[in-house]
Amino acid sequence: MLAKIAKMNIPNIFLLPILIIFILSGIVFYQQLENIIIFYPDKALDDRPSNWDLSYRDIKFLTPDGQKLHGWFFPVSGKPPVLLFCHGNAGNISHRIENIKFLVKRDISVFIFDYRGYGKSSGRPSEKGIYIDGIAAYDYLTETEKISPNRIVIFGRSIGSAVAIEVALKRKVRCLIIESTFTSTKDMAKTIFPFFIVSPFLPHHYNNIVKIGYVSVPKLIIHGNNDKIVPFTMGEKLFAKATGPKTFLPLNGAGHNDTYIIGGEGYFDALVNFISMY
Repeated sequence: MLAKIAKMNIPNIFLLPILIIFILSGIVFYQQLENIIIFYPDKALDDRPSNWDLSYRDIKFLTPDGQKLHGWFFPVSGKPPVLLFCHGNAGNISHRIENIKFLVKRDISVFIFDYRGYGKSSGRPSEKGIYIDGIAAYDYLTETEKISPNRIVIFGRSIGSAVAIEVALKRKVRCLIIESTFTSTKDMAKTIFPFFIVSPFLPHHYNNIVKIGYVSVPKLIIHGNNDKIVPFTMGEKLFAKATGPKTFLPLNGAGHNDTYIIGGEGYFDALVNFISMY
């Protein structure tokens, strides 16, 4: 495209504005394309906690920009840690119930919510939007449920890790747990054809590798060494960039979405032990 522009008999005075317009158009297009590539929301709830003999409350809450979000709260008796669950980019909260049952079994309360555009939540997802949603979910716990910040464990898986990191930067939490996390979408583009061709020109969206260095609370970083979507090396880089206290949990044979399945009891023991330390 640029070569064609160069061959046209256009006065030099117009070349720079044309080039700027071309680059800006590319960035705008990329931002739209990025959302299409990243988010795969399902509107239908395919399962219910009651099918798993789990006690829960149906929760609806508002974001500061007027979106109506939906979630489920799984309270455990007493004053246990409350895990604020920020899920991945596909499906909705109904596809995480098995995972939640294992956590509740370990006496951890769980609040899971759907980002805008997922499940029963209104709106359309975007990077800025899901950050707002994560903060709103945290604020619901502290303001409506009256949960003390020192009981809140912020947990994120895959794209949810970006949300969890953002919450840990903006709000007080007990600790942060992230797994299957990428360093940034710019870095991810380097691993995907044909985006690696233009990756040097892409912006650093979801810039977890920079943000993690500013998170002061204890951190547990989990990554499967058989992750075919987000390279294991990205987990190692995030751990290297993070400040202490920090723990890295590599899961032998685990892929991107099966960490808690492949990890089994050892996975949940590690989570519980990490949370208990703080």
